Amino acid sequence: MKNEALIKKLENKEMIYGTLICIGDMTVTECISSVGFDLLWIDCEHTPISGVTLQNSLIAAHSGGTPAWVRIPWNDPVLAKPVLDMGADGIIFPYVRSADDARRAVAACEYPPAGVRGFGPMRASMYGEVPQMEFVTKTYRECRRVIQIEHIDAVNDLENIVKVDGVDAFIIGPNDLSGSLGMIGQVKAPEMIEIYKKAAAVLRESGKPFGVATFCDEEWLRMWKDLGATIIFVGCDYGLVHDAAKQTLEGMRKI
Repeated sequence: MKNEALIKKLENKEMIYGTLICIGDMTVTECISSVGFDLLWIDCEHTPISGVTLQNSLIAAHSGGTPAWVRIPWNDPVLAKPVLDMGADGIIFPYVRSADDARRAVAACEYPPAGVRGFGPMRASMYGEVPQMEFVTKTYRECRRVIQIEHIDAVNDLENIVKVDGVDAFIIGPNDLSGSLGMIGQVKAPEMIEIYKKAAAVLRESGKPFGVATFCDEEWLRMWKDLGATIIFVGCDYGLVHDAAKQTLEGMRKI
């Protein structure tokens, strides 16, 4: 039910607020999922989360009542397959640089003849509670396919990328996008702002929801909202724990 509500929010271009899960501890994930975020992003690209730990993280997120998208390490159907079968509410494909890359991502999510996904949904079909034909014709499509725009090549080919059937949303990655221009870390540079504006214009025209994964800065986040971003990911689990612990210690020292 929570994922159905999320899908409606995406379709209606309502604001969606999320944070990243990087530690992979079930209790931390469940705790954060109970706070009220619209969405969690479980990251398997820059973290050791995989396999059973990933499945447990999905279970914990759902236990707390929050849908979870999973970013896989690379745009590879072999990496996408188990994530889809674990019942992720969405799958994020990193470093897509062209329309061909986007088509490859979609094919990883589709059953033949439209794609290359093999059948074995396990948790995604609630261990068989969802009948096979219902799953392969309808239920499987509830998992959102999300493309990351984090290279200048993707921005330059974005008008073709947004035309690829089967992509549900886009996430801009300012850090890697700046890195692709030899400006790693300079996400607020004037040159980068112009690139964001260019990408956002194409994405708005496409009608597909898009967002950004970034840091918490009111002026910065307001800029993204003004550009049309409706999916905002800020921070991560270890950062939230670190900042809260530091704030608590500072408070104790003041007393």
